Amino acid sequence: MNYTELDIWKESRELVKLIYQSTKSFPQEEIYGLISQIRRSSVSVPSNIAEGCGRQSSKETIQFLFISRGSLYELETQVYLSLDLEYIKKEDFNILIEKITSCKKLINGFINYYKNK
Repeated sequence: MNYTELDIWKESRELVKLIYQSTKSFPQEEIYGLISQIRRSSVSVPSNIAEGCGRQSSKETIQFLFISRGSLYELETQVYLSLDLEYIKKEDFNILIEKITSCKKLINGFINYYKNK
């Protein structure tokens, strides 16, 4: 299966786009701080899905899916911090959390699929 056809990969790419749009309005002093961290966390999600799908065994694939899932949890925390610091509006926060939750559900399903394979 080509990873570019996977719903989780497509959904996580949409998440990256939302993150980049949201962080454009962050204070300039955060360019090497929270902006960089939050963007790297988001990019890590589809990247690790792709890398995992390129591996030879289910065990290796699952390992990269777990890394991807970990990045989602890291990103979720950073989105909460962004709200706490008033860098994002509550409406934008809700959209991001909804997309992160969707990605977590999809990746958990994909991990279970590989575990049962």
